[in-house]
Amino acid sequence: MSSLPTPATKAGQDGLAALLDQPGKALIGLDFDGTLAPIVADPELARAHPRALSALAALAPKVAAVAVITGRPAEVAVRNGGFADVPGLEHLVVLGHYGAERWDARSGKVTAPEPHPGVAAVRAELPGLLDGSGTWVEEKGRAVAVHTRRAADPQAAFDALREPLTDLATRHGLIVEPGRMVLELRPPGMDKGVALSEFAREIDAGSVLYAGDDLGDLPAYSAVDTLRTTGTPGLLVCSGSDEVTELRERADVVVDGPEGVVELLAALAHRIG
Repeated sequence: MSSLPTPATKAGQDGLAALLDQPGKALIGLDFDGTLAPIVADPELARAHPRALSALAALAPKVAAVAVITGRPAEVAVRNGGFADVPGLEHLVVLGHYGAERWDARSGKVTAPEPHPGVAAVRAELPGLLDGSGTWVEEKGRAVAVHTRRAADPQAAFDALREPLTDLATRHGLIVEPGRMVLELRPPGMDKGVALSEFAREIDAGSVLYAGDDLGDLPAYSAVDTLRTTGTPGLLVCSGSDEVTELRERADVVVDGPEGVVELLAALAHRIG
């Protein structure tokens, strides 16, 4: 069993101490891709780390709540994560599409608003814009994501498409969320920070841990920073990536990708006892 790492900041040390002191009031917030699941070339093939479910099932009954917060549709994250009907995860919540959708393990149902009409509009225009770029479009229901990882030069394709995709999104009332070799076109108004803050308020969390790996996780980091200033201790964990240095620089703890995240969750469950 790995030991718990020592957070690099005083705020992080306070956050970990609060979590260990009163685990029954702690919220564990987790991104999915790159945090619980290794990044793969085809997002449809992404699956949770082999030991993720056992670590989560050991930890979840000891804390106030575990929330997986993802840009994916909630049902896709549940399927790819294998979260349904797992003993110990009866109170797991998946906040999909950056919180626009919610899946509760207790009911097994997803609640969500109507889709934004701009998503269908950009979907219709994307083929002409992307022709010959070597990119791949992921259908996400309430959003579409353009992946450049399969292009001959992924970074060049990412850079070349960022402005035209932003223009396209803006014309249809959407925003572009950049990530690790992906540009997602989605409705405004929700992000992982909003989702995390609202859920923390809902359960009256006494402390918050958030783990992520990508640019889309920065709003959640900011939400934890805000919670800290209002008296709720927090711990920021980076699922290590050389592609997104900003998260590493802001994190209290940096671990070695999903393997490190799973080890941290297991260590927390063991330490809480």
